[in-house]
Amino acid sequence: MVSVIALNWNTTELTCDFLRSINELGTYKNLEIIIVDNGSKENPTAALMAVNPDVKVILTGKNLGFAGGNNVGIKAAKGDYLFIVNNDTEFTPGLIESLLEPFSTDPTVGVVCPKIRFFYNRNVIQYAGFNPISVYTGRTTAIGSLEEDKGQHDTPRYTEGAHGCAMLVKRAVIEKTGMFPEKFFLYYEEWDWSLRIIRAGYNIFYQPKALIYHKESMTVGKQNPLKTYYHTRNRILFMRRNMSGFHFSIFICFFTLFTVPKSILKYLFTRQFTHLRYFLKGISYNLTTSKYSLV
Repeated sequence: MVSVIALNWNTTELTCDFLRSINELGTYKNLEIIIVDNGSKENPTAALMAVNPDVKVILTGKNLGFAGGNNVGIKAAKGDYLFIVNNDTEFTPGLIESLLEPFSTDPTVGVVCPKIRFFYNRNVIQYAGFNPISVYTGRTTAIGSLEEDKGQHDTPRYTEGAHGCAMLVKRAVIEKTGMFPEKFFLYYEEWDWSLRIIRAGYNIFYQPKALIYHKESMTVGKQNPLKTYYHTRNRILFMRRNMSGFHFSIFICFFTLFTVPKSILKYLFTRQFTHLRYFLKGISYNLTTSKYSLV
């Protein structure tokens, strides 16, 4: 059994479209579908069950973030494999079958991610694996990002990190490494988890035969101050938790000398004062909060 776990937060119609894509394009039948509602203003249960009466809807009553919400779904899931996937995606035929393949041939594989293309530019790649996190910037780049898909990234391979948009995880991995670190709430939690999974002896695998389409940033929004806050806060937090003292000192020098003045000038010049306040708030969080509590 594969448990499909997705979050809903005030995006019920988007989640209904997600369920329709599973109904129409998902060819794998042994599925358990779990929608975790993260404290939406209106109860989405009736609308979701009208699309798929077998869906299991869990109401959290409050917004637990990406990490906390998915952990609720993970705890409720019964599957041998858990497909953690965004509700702003569209399935393609054979998606689950292709994601399952590497597990049967390589016992070191703990997580498998599909090729991700943009929904509104359907032949443009968003993700074909990740490059390593830079010790200088605390950032990574997705392989193939913004490239037209001409088959140039159709070689299956290990990759440096799982994409939070879509990842199929073996239950044994979760039992050994634990769930998402809820301290992150939103952004970088999949990277913290990916490193923990790799350190536990598993590999993360990119499977190009599996394809999913992504309506990126439909929930938070590209210019939302909330995104500025959590990206800033969790970028620093991730480096605090996962880098050696030497590498973290390199990152802090770069961040202090380049990122901080560049960001401040950008937000002042564009008169995005709310973004500036949230950027500084993200920095101050790391000056007053332990990197280990509430992991």
